[in-house]
Amino acid sequence: MRQGLLKPVPHLLSIPVLAGISLAMWAAWLGWDQHRDVQPDGSTTGPYEAWQVIGLVLTLLVPVCWAASRRYIAGAVLGTTAGLTVAAFWDWSDDASGLFMVGVVLVMMGTLAVTAAVSAVIASVKRNGRRIEA
Repeated sequence: MRQGLLKPVPHLLSIPVLAGISLAMWAAWLGWDQHRDVQPDGSTTGPYEAWQVIGLVLTLLVPVCWAASRRYIAGAVLGTTAGLTVAAFWDWSDDASGLFMVGVVLVMMGTLAVTAAVSAVIASVKRNGRRIEA
């Protein structure tokens, strides 16, 4: 009886763990680059380079795949989405135009869609490729 009560604990703990990992990876990949680059024609780009965002995505694939392969789907999807959404909100909230919320919502929707798709693929491959314990 006692074991049955503790069974959902790892599933629930995976949510804050993945959120913390996502926050840390945002800080490592995107948190240090805060200036915009001015081009010769006067236009601005940035503050992030494409390689930084690609690095963030590839780095986060590891914990998402790990969690999904262990059937911690809520942690993989909700934890990663919450972590990146909070990080984007914190990082972009000093925007004077107020349009930062559009970007935050896009980060949230994109992360939710991609982590759900990746988790579904990993879980189905795990189900078909190996024996799953009940």
